[in-house]
Amino acid sequence: MVGFFQMLRKKKELIPLIGFMAFAAAGATSAAFYFLFTKTDVIMNKTNNPEPWERVDPSKPQKLITINQRWRPVETLELVKSLQK
Repeated sequence: MVGFFQMLRKKKELIPLIGFMAFAAAGATSAAFYFLFTKTDVIMNKTNNPEPWERVDPSKPQKLITINQRWRPVETLELVKSLQK
């Protein structure tokens, strides 16, 4: 660790590069945790819920940005779902 700081003292042009890389790594990690814990279409444990797509709420948008999206249920599909259960 001491060698790393000595290298930074000699090559000061690496300091912004290391700062940008640390910022990018922190952003990627925070985005991964955000999607992992807030989105219903991300599945961590498939053994407890073998059909996770059944629990996704279609009226709630799953994209990061949704513009003018309207959802209406398909009657035939809803009938088939009710018959299978």
